[in-house]
Amino acid sequence: MNTIFSILTLLGSLGLFLYGMTLMSEALQKVAGDKMRNILAAMTSNSLSRVLTGLFITAIIQSSSATTVMVVSFVNAGLLSLVQSIGVIMGANIGTTFTAWLISLLGFKADIAILAIPLIGFGFAFMMCKAKKKKSIGELIIGFALLFLGLSFLKDSVPDLQSSPEILAFLQQWTNYGFGSVLMFVVIGTLLTIVLQSSSATMALTLVMCNNGWIPFEMGAAMVLGENIGTTITANIAASVANVSARRAAMAHSVFNVFGVIWVLILFHPFLLVVSKIIMGMGLDNPMVAGASSNSILYAISTVHTLFNICNTLILVWFTNQIAQFVTKIVKGKKDEGEVFRLQYIQGGVLNTAELSLNQAKEEIVHYADICRRQYVYAKDAINETDPDKFDALYKKLEHYEQVTDRIELEIAKFLDQVKDGVISEESARRIQAMYKIISELESIGDSGFNIARVLQRRNIHNMKFDEAMVKKLNYMIGLLEKGFEAMIYNLSKGYTQINDIANAQDVEQDINEYRNNLKEEHLLNLENKTYNYLTGVYYMDLVNECESVGDFMINISEAIIEIK
Repeated sequence: MNTIFSILTLLGSLGLFLYGMTLMSEALQKVAGDKMRNILAAMTSNSLSRVLTGLFITAIIQSSSATTVMVVSFVNAGLLSLVQSIGVIMGANIGTTFTAWLISLLGFKADIAILAIPLIGFGFAFMMCKAKKKKSIGELIIGFALLFLGLSFLKDSVPDLQSSPEILAFLQQWTNYGFGSVLMFVVIGTLLTIVLQSSSATMALTLVMCNNGWIPFEMGAAMVLGENIGTTITANIAASVANVSARRAAMAHSVFNVFGVIWVLILFHPFLLVVSKIIMGMGLDNPMVAGASSNSILYAISTVHTLFNICNTLILVWFTNQIAQFVTKIVKGKKDEGEVFRLQYIQGGVLNTAELSLNQAKEEIVHYADICRRQYVYAKDAINETDPDKFDALYKKLEHYEQVTDRIELEIAKFLDQVKDGVISEESARRIQAMYKIISELESIGDSGFNIARVLQRRNIHNMKFDEAMVKKLNYMIGLLEKGFEAMIYNLSKGYTQINDIANAQDVEQDINEYRNNLKEEHLLNLENKTYNYLTGVYYMDLVNECESVGDFMINISEAIIEIK
């Protein structure tokens, strides 16, 4: 009975530690998340800046998994390339070592748990505030307190070896197989991290086991290597539902860490010897010698974690292109997989003259418009789809497109802000104002594409169906939108210097308005004649009106072009 209670206490302590870590990480992301995302989105082609960005963000939010998942989401949206994401992930690996040092320096030397309850009270006072930022600060303080409270319980729940010598005897069986034991503890570290979904929690367990003499320094170091493999699972899970580029970014994380573990295992004893020299240089005991102080072992384990990630980054940072090529071969894209969207023309920053920069922006806007057009191909498919599973897949694609259009609008706007800050002519100023309006309208088109998906989803939830005639008319309306996209993209491509009128766009917009009016009148008659029920008619007209709104956005874009003159 005591054994079961001890195991449950150990699991509860670990759960409290994990909850504290999660709460602290999420609160930090709420407090500084937007700034972190802005930093990530503004990545350049500089390898050093990528690594430092990943390091800085992870050290701030105390979670390499959160940083990596954020990176995967940016790759999924097309705002980071695969090569850029690899650099950020390398930095995230170094940043996550801050957690181990935090635990080693504070969690074992000072009894932070004494301050935990007062800190929770202090944090609760913040959470009583109405302001969201203050609430997040309160969550941050409580998370910090719970983290160290859980660590304190974790230390106390581990049985003392003097009263339970059978534990050491059990573990000794695993440590007497030479290099085989090292490999076993690598696997244990990997599995524990996969199960707990937190390398920080596994690191805390490793430090507690080493601190209490359960395992020697060498086996603790092996567990640390395993943790670096296990931590890549979170990003791969996040990327499993994303596009092929995001899956490749997550796979690059795995390749990076697995390669590091392999070369460290090959040089395991020389590597540990270097760590021992560093620890002894700090005036502490040799951690590889029996009877070494707990402080030297704790610092040695943290040093293994840090040195591993720094050395691995210094080795592989020169091979990011090769890693990208390797994971591209491993992770194959499906034939029917959605396109990967990235900025194509304004990645290099503002050019020497505003004229050249605005030409770049124009090309990017044409590309942006083409992305919006492709969204409505899926919208048409969603209108015609009757299979629930296939519709769900289309819904996710339309949602993804809406996120992409939002982010591309922000990126182009940032670029235009930079151009505007320079010396520009009156004509260039008019072009910039027109471009601001155009990207805003394109973003609205992206929103409408997702709105169509949401209307269809609500219809499905209420088990309503469109008859064949309704679907045929909706397809005709989408066909008119396709003509509108053709006219709009043609006008965008030619630009204000090569078009004298926008009759092509005006004609399509007029056709869309007339057709909407005809369908509206017909709808009222159908309700009167009970051709279909009222709720079905509501969803039907919602789609018609949404398509008409898209026509308005399109004509606004063409008008913005011609107004530059």
